[in-house]
Amino acid sequence: MGVLTKISRFAGSTFAIWVLLIGVIAFIIPAGFTWIGPHIALLLGIIMFGMGMTLTVQDFSAVAKQPRSVFIGVAAQYTIMPLLAFGLATAFQLPPALAVGVILVGSCPGGTASNVITFLAKGNTALSVAVTSVSTLLAPILTPAIVFLFASQWLEISFMSMFVSVIQVVLVPVILGVVVRGLLKEKVEKATPVMPLISVIAIVMIVGAVVGANKQQIIATGLLIFTVVVLHNGLGLLLGYLVGKWLKLDYPSQKALSIEVGMQNSGLGAALAVAHFSPAAAVPSALFSLWHNISGPILATYWGRKK
Repeated sequence: MGVLTKISRFAGSTFAIWVLLIGVIAFIIPAGFTWIGPHIALLLGIIMFGMGMTLTVQDFSAVAKQPRSVFIGVAAQYTIMPLLAFGLATAFQLPPALAVGVILVGSCPGGTASNVITFLAKGNTALSVAVTSVSTLLAPILTPAIVFLFASQWLEISFMSMFVSVIQVVLVPVILGVVVRGLLKEKVEKATPVMPLISVIAIVMIVGAVVGANKQQIIATGLLIFTVVVLHNGLGLLLGYLVGKWLKLDYPSQKALSIEVGMQNSGLGAALAVAHFSPAAAVPSALFSLWHNISGPILATYWGRKK
């Protein structure tokens, strides 16, 4: 287990490199990854199950200790990123599938990596975990509702089918993870250090599947979508920070809010895109997964060194 823990830590700290590497390999040899496509929802379920296994009562007690900050974080998560996504999709006149893909990733809850990035940035980690947990639990209702509200002008959206999908690939695995931790606490605690390795493997496989299935689409629109993704992420980080500052949260909480808003659960975006729209709609999520795991550590390094 000691060796696996070290490998897991290494994989977590070099996550962006693996995402980029697999993305490049999948672009060169798409046939080696397209077989993963039908299993994206399962891979996301594994990631969310792992997230559930890491949650503790203390994580949720942060909600009671700082309810105002948690409410601000969740509200900012589900307003800033969807509005930015809609604005960027409209301004850049994206094709329907890509527009829906951008809105989809903007409507997802915060990514689990945000908690690690907040810790490295010397932010309010308890707040980050609480916002991620609450936004994830609200995702079955809010994600389909927001996508329906903002993306219906491009493609037909089925709220109920998307609601069921989010329940299946997010809520059920998280709850199962929490239950397993409660029943097998000591064994789970021993296995928890290995979970980042499993999450990294699952996420890079999702990215590989999306890139492999959309090579031609990426060649045609890759620069445009990458520009949109960078703006989406960067503006999310900036506006999240400014909202925290405007509402007079303390500095560590401002950093946590910035990271929570700017970093999305792009795996969920990819899974929903493939299940309900088309592989092309998953391209923004794949590129977002790559970029926010580069921008996040850069920001964390800056904030971590700043007095």
